[in-house]
Amino acid sequence: MTENMADLMVSLHDDKIDMIAATSVLQQQAGDIRQTKINWQSYMQSQMISSEDYNCVSALDGDKKNSYLQQNQAQSAKTLLNLLSHVSKDQTIQYILVMIDDLLQEDRTRVEIFHDYATKRKESVWGPFLNLLNRQDGFIVNMSSRILAKLACWGHEQMPKSDLNFYLQWLKDQLTVNSNEYIQSVGRCLQMMLRVDEYRFAFVSVDGISTIVSILSSRVNFQVQYQLVFCLWVLTFNPLLAEKMNKFNIIPILADILNDCAKEKVTRIILAVFRNLIEKPEDSQVSKEHCIAMVQCKVLKQLSILEQRRFDDEDISSDVEFLTEKLQNSVQDLSSFDEYSTEIKSGRLEWSPVHKSAKFWRENAQRLNEKNYELLRILVHLLETVKDPLVLSVASFDIGEYVRHYPRGKRVIEQLGGKQLVMQLLSHEDPNVRYEALLAVQKLMVHNWEYLGKQLEKDKEGASAAKPGAAPISGKA
Repeated sequence: MTENMADLMVSLHDDKIDMIAATSVLQQQAGDIRQTKINWQSYMQSQMISSEDYNCVSALDGDKKNSYLQQNQAQSAKTLLNLLSHVSKDQTIQYILVMIDDLLQEDRTRVEIFHDYATKRKESVWGPFLNLLNRQDGFIVNMSSRILAKLACWGHEQMPKSDLNFYLQWLKDQLTVNSNEYIQSVGRCLQMMLRVDEYRFAFVSVDGISTIVSILSSRVNFQVQYQLVFCLWVLTFNPLLAEKMNKFNIIPILADILNDCAKEKVTRIILAVFRNLIEKPEDSQVSKEHCIAMVQCKVLKQLSILEQRRFDDEDISSDVEFLTEKLQNSVQDLSSFDEYSTEIKSGRLEWSPVHKSAKFWRENAQRLNEKNYELLRILVHLLETVKDPLVLSVASFDIGEYVRHYPRGKRVIEQLGGKQLVMQLLSHEDPNVRYEALLAVQKLMVHNWEYLGKQLEKDKEGASAAKPGAAPISGKA
């Protein structure tokens, strides 16, 4: 799917989301707020708003809103932004935000009314809404966020870098709030923002992908799953980001969700991400690694199951066919080292045949030194951070085999901090971990004894050479 087609799909998705607004807490509350009436006259009589603003907001809140707005664009923007800045009552702020959001939802080009007004006044159109993100009221905060996303995505003017980083950081933080009832609204804003390429890189710079992956690896409802995977999908339309994506371990996470999910739209969007991870990278080696990672995570098995099902969406069938062909081809080209490398990078170690193959270690132990010891660093990192006994057992075994088959391996492992971590596992609660750690330590020590034996031989030779009549070792008298 091209990015233009993706934009069309996103737009259709936007419209569909608004049609089924009842599923969103924010939209449910907005519906209730629309039914209330604000006494604008009391605000004018108490001199809280000017007569000019009173006339404008009364018109915008009436039946002839559209005709008034068309003839009084600058005044409309001025009044609505004035009210946001000068009114303090939560209920009224809520109502004004719903008015603004409805104006924009009815016609996307109306974002330019606000942009043009702010530009002419040399003011920030973002400031009033960013300030509202600090309010205590959840509706005010999340409706302001929704309007910010529309202003940032539907107009010709992009959000400035400092405001953008603040806003994206705020969205990211909202994803991690426990039991956030507005999480769908947060996800919705991200889905909009990440359509813009410049915003994608800004999101990555605030470590947004790691947050999405972390949430997806926990138990969340299917709607949030769909929204966050959708965000990953939009990100993968950028070739550079598609190449970096699996460094965040998204293939194993998405493979798990694909295995468990029952919702067609979640299946569809995961397959679309997988397809982009193969199609979009400009480096063919990265595409190959992504294919291998999918094979490693048993995606082929899931594809064969999906082939037996009937889907209303033709994209699913097309993606299943594409992925099946690509993954099957990658299996045929797969070397044992490719397989091993992909497994290590996934962090999901198991006793696959390659680990126990003496031939593999004889031929490939030295290759673990490539790319500044990349694979060894991952193994050591797993020993330090992972709790899974199986992963710890396999990682310990691999470090022992590396040392056994690579002459200078002991020194490398010591420099990377691996020896100390393996020795700590000697007291692990799991007997299998203790056993593999003990074997690895023995291999480390045997290597040491061999070195010590060579030193003893050298010392012995040196002692013989130093006997009376022998030439001095240093050459000095």
